[in-house]
Amino acid sequence: MATTPRLTSPERVVFPQVGVTKGDVAEYYRAVSRWLLPELIRRPLSLVRCPDGVEGTCFFQKHHADSLGEHVRKIHLREVSGADDYLFVEDLDGVLELVQMNALEFHVWGARTDDVEKPDRLVFDLDPDEGIEWNALKAAARDVRDRLGDLRLRSWVRMSGGKGVHVVVPIRPGPDWTQVKAFCEAFADSMVARAPERYIATASKAKREGLIFIDWLRNTRGATSVASWSLRAKPGATVAMPLTWEELGRVRQAGAFDLRKALRRSRNLKRDPWHAMYRVRQTLPERI
Repeated sequence: MATTPRLTSPERVVFPQVGVTKGDVAEYYRAVSRWLLPELIRRPLSLVRCPDGVEGTCFFQKHHADSLGEHVRKIHLREVSGADDYLFVEDLDGVLELVQMNALEFHVWGARTDDVEKPDRLVFDLDPDEGIEWNALKAAARDVRDRLGDLRLRSWVRMSGGKGVHVVVPIRPGPDWTQVKAFCEAFADSMVARAPERYIATASKAKREGLIFIDWLRNTRGATSVASWSLRAKPGATVAMPLTWEELGRVRQAGAFDLRKALRRSRNLKRDPWHAMYRVRQTLPERI
């Protein structure tokens, strides 16, 4: 019989700048589970684990290990060289077992475990160069939204919990990763062609000065993007927060939501800001 996940050392401080403990992290994920789980469950995960808190050494983990807990599931996936067991969760117990193992961040594939070769989501991560104003980044997100709208694709917006903004597009599963990657690259290139003074679609730091990088590379097999409502392993315990487009206009700075503000938002929400996204059945266009 499965047992309730146990949390050891709940008093240990993991975000020293704001006094957030391991127990606070567990209670946070329990409190926001209504909103978190639809975004997280049955997708291959990558974790950011910080055994000594955010001021210690943190590391990514994507492969399953029995030590992670009995509610943490595994799925066998091919890799470039061979295959290995990846991890995913099906419920809050799995999330809490990962918190017990010092997981702070949760990053998800753009496909579900029932068909990992058929993506159901695109993510465009708008990553601004130093000096780009917040209002300019919000305008860029709306620009991406409008261009997607020209292609008859509805999109939703998320604050990354860092300095960026994600524009998220649900699609009907069907195209494979190669097709999705090609579309996303072509879309990002089209944005650059329309406004080369504002955007760049290559990851080169040297060429990014004064520009917003439209990161389309998260739409490749094995790549992940941070899940909505996930904490970020940053000093202020910021949160990746899904918003409505109307709400984005009222946000005054990047990284505006920390753990405590996210808890307050969770208590006050009447419904998921992305509630309509889960009902959308839209098809990836054949061309840009």
